[in-house]
Amino acid sequence: MVDLQNVGTFNANTRFKVGYLNRLERMLEKVLPNAMLKAKPNLESRIRTLKRDWAIVYNMLSGKDNSGFGWDEHRQLVIAEDVVWNSYISSHKKGQSI
Repeated sequence: MVDLQNVGTFNANTRFKVGYLNRLERMLEKVLPNAMLKAKPNLESRIRTLKRDWAIVYNMLSGKDNSGFGWDEHRQLVIAEDVVWNSYISSHKKGQSI
């Protein structure tokens, strides 16, 4: 996806252009010829998962109730005290949002 952005397939204002999944499929076929990954459903599903996971991390770090969360630049991960994590996990198991 970084390569797609670097070659101009990505436009920051309008997101990826039509056909980017097919182009990504072709690019992956070159480096992983036996993977048999298809734009739909494989790549589309993975991108949906990445967007969901990104939203979770973004909300931990920048959301309105992000107290106690931080970012460890060296290890590239979200950090928090145990009490903060436990509270976050408990509230999300119940379907609540922090």
